[in-house]
Amino acid sequence: MDVNSTKVSNHLSSAIAFAGKTRVRYMILLVLFVITTINYADRAVISIAGTPMSKELGLDAVSMGYVFSAFSWAYVIGQLPGGWFLDRFGSKLIYTLSIFFWSFFTITQGFIGFFSTGIAITMLFVLRFMVGLSEAPSFPANSRIVSAWFPTKERGMASAIFNSAQYFATVIFAPIMGWLTSSYGWKSAFVIMGLIGIVLCGVWVKTIYGPKDHPRVNQAELDYLEQGGALVNLDQAREGSAKNAEVKWGYLKQLLTNRMTVGIYTAQYCLNTLTYFFLTWFPVYLVKERGMSILKAGFVASLPALCGFMGGILGGLISDYLLRRGKSLSVARKTPIVIGMLLSTSMIICNYVKVDWLIVSIMALAFFGKGIGALGWAVVSDTSPKEIGGLSGGLFNTFGNLAGITTPIIIGYILKATGSFNGALIFVGANAFMVILCYLLIVGEIKRVELKANS
Repeated sequence: MDVNSTKVSNHLSSAIAFAGKTRVRYMILLVLFVITTINYADRAVISIAGTPMSKELGLDAVSMGYVFSAFSWAYVIGQLPGGWFLDRFGSKLIYTLSIFFWSFFTITQGFIGFFSTGIAITMLFVLRFMVGLSEAPSFPANSRIVSAWFPTKERGMASAIFNSAQYFATVIFAPIMGWLTSSYGWKSAFVIMGLIGIVLCGVWVKTIYGPKDHPRVNQAELDYLEQGGALVNLDQAREGSAKNAEVKWGYLKQLLTNRMTVGIYTAQYCLNTLTYFFLTWFPVYLVKERGMSILKAGFVASLPALCGFMGGILGGLISDYLLRRGKSLSVARKTPIVIGMLLSTSMIICNYVKVDWLIVSIMALAFFGKGIGALGWAVVSDTSPKEIGGLSGGLFNTFGNLAGITTPIIIGYILKATGSFNGALIFVGANAFMVILCYLLIVGEIKRVELKANS
């Protein structure tokens, strides 16, 4: 039998073996998508409620910038500990605690208005900080779960879907939060969103398991996952090696001195500058710079987010399609990233137009591009060392979310100095271009990092 006949025979054998496989992984992905939608909605409540809240509490642009950044200070601080907890105790337990506590601290923000101004501002900063600390393990856990449940050829799409929840959150909840804020006051938006999270925490507990623990998965699907490169033994390996629970911090040094990973981390910082502009200052831009009402801003903000959601799905489809067509992993991941970031730089054009519908259209195009290019978590799933998947994701997210600290503050100072968002849009657009430079000039070949044993 010749080589081609052998390949065909092997392919047919695999197809027959996998024909009756379950598709539990798609239910897992759906739950990840829903939870991540609430995750981002709870982050973004303050951007919708920001204008009336700042008036009531007497916050200027710089003060609001620092309050906006409080989430990210904690989110960054919590990344490496969160990644360690994931590797030590598993995704399900740590994520459950994460959902419950970020929802609880979201609810409590709705009650700060009952205190005096000075105390309320301090409490707001502290509570935003606690939301960030509670959410810290969420995206490393998402990446870890996708690595366990999806083969390499489906991982780009799976990562794009859970990552696109950040846009879907705005599509669904920005109008709702705008309506709540306009009709019942800004406090109501925090309380309602937090309660939704508490309910979904119970759903999470009942539906999420590792591949080998899930009661509905069959052996055919497990074989399909394992042969496709899914890390199905991720949590079993953790449970079977408690004596190795101490963190191998030396591994972090290897990641921080690896040109590929440093390029990926730097690119994620620049990309998240766009994310945090849309999460924090964009609704304020619509109200203060473009004169929209809070209710209208809530609905208008959902339009670019809808385009970002569609772009996110498209980016994953393009990447996985290129893989199926035989392109290298590097080409498959980098192509959507470069195209998407080029589109995102278009937001700078908003400085030169005055018509509202055209501004919204340009922002929608920029957000669409950001969605296409937001494949960082797929790249992390492709490159993270098997030994420290959670810790690697935490390190990636630490770099990325430093932008959550710097972006709101830098934009706050730009507004104070210039009285305009023009400089802010140039700053954000320039970061989109930096993502392109990182992936084309620094990252090089995308491949899984092989760690050297620590001495």
